[in-house]
Amino acid sequence: MPQKPSSQSIARFSSACLALTLTIVLTGCSSNESTAGDGEITVYSGRSEELVEPLVEKFERESGTKVNVRYGETAAMASQLLEEGDKTKADVFLAQDAGALGAVAKEGLFSRLPDELLRQVPRQYRGSSGTWVGVTGRARVIAFNPETVPESKLPDDIFEITEPQWKGRVGIAPTNASFQSFVTAMRLTEGDERTEKFLTDLRANDVQIRERNGVILDDVDAGRLDLGLINHYYWYEKQAEIGEDKVNAKLHFLRNGDPGALVNVSGVGVLEQSGSDSDARDFVSYLLSEEGQRYFAEQTYEYPLTDDVSPADGLPRIDELSPPDIDLDDLDSLQQTIAMIRDSGLTN
Repeated sequence: MPQKPSSQSIARFSSACLALTLTIVLTGCSSNESTAGDGEITVYSGRSEELVEPLVEKFERESGTKVNVRYGETAAMASQLLEEGDKTKADVFLAQDAGALGAVAKEGLFSRLPDELLRQVPRQYRGSSGTWVGVTGRARVIAFNPETVPESKLPDDIFEITEPQWKGRVGIAPTNASFQSFVTAMRLTEGDERTEKFLTDLRANDVQIRERNGVILDDVDAGRLDLGLINHYYWYEKQAEIGEDKVNAKLHFLRNGDPGALVNVSGVGVLEQSGSDSDARDFVSYLLSEEGQRYFAEQTYEYPLTDDVSPADGLPRIDELSPPDIDLDDLDSLQQTIAMIRDSGLTN
């Protein structure tokens, strides 16, 4: 007949099990909080190879981490991630705009970023869930030709450009993602009904359609347009290309939370399955480092989002702007916006 275990044996067994359980739990927790990377990450990038590759190469040299980058349009990269779900090979998503980041975040595909990374960027320029963070800021502005539009006559709000005095004098790029994000911001702050009226009023006011922001700026600069809706950095790129003294156009920043003053961001998130990968976190940290922020400020003239780097000369500080008070995650309702623009007759 088997011998009954003594109370001391039971106690020793229970203690051993408890110790083993604690070891497993603590090891698991430690692994989730900080797992050493394997020296390689995959980045899905909605930013161009021409822009991103030099920065990636610097990170590789300094960190010793190999970075495999898959380039494409931001919307296409976001759609790919949504399709792949938790089967994706991506560790990091670098996006051109907040709407794409919001779409991925709302599907629960991002891991929450460490607080020490989030705190580097103002709250309004990062995801409300803490799963993505802005890398650069991109302000909507009105480019104007001072030879035909004195500053005293500039619009005080974006809705003024639909008034009769601006008939046929304003340029927009309705198929451009930045214009579509601006319209989405208007939907969030003003509602769909007023936004639909704004778009149909633009059409009725003979707004001039262009394919790209850069073309709009060129036409304003040459006097073919009096006003144009663009992102701020196009002016700085043109200035760097031909010289400040040769640029006729100037920039007008709207105020008071106007949707025409939207500050969108490019940003980055780490995929859920890579949340504990130190290489992926190090890549995000590098984008927010002084070196990373200065690279974007000097190469694209976008707003740096950390305190370490100042914007291009002549730009107001980002904390001096007054963009609409919205959650940038909510810029993800892009398909509804595109349909609204099409229904207004501004696109086919």
